[in-house]
Amino acid sequence: MTQPLKTTSTHSGELPIGADGKPLKPCCACPETKKVRDRCIFDNGEENCQDLINAHLKCMRDLGFKI
Repeated sequence: MTQPLKTTSTHSGELPIGADGKPLKPCCACPETKKVRDRCIFDNGEENCQDLINAHLKCMRDLGFKI
């Protein structure tokens, strides 16, 4: 079994484990919310995408990242 990677970016100090059994890095977490958030910001500007930004932040927090 893979040992969790130590980090300061999560509350537990360890990266969550992804579906593939490897540590999940912040850049790769929540791809479904990240993609729509980024597209909205690109097309409409950050000020018009607060719901999508908040949804992505919630997803990251739910995984244990300190955001």
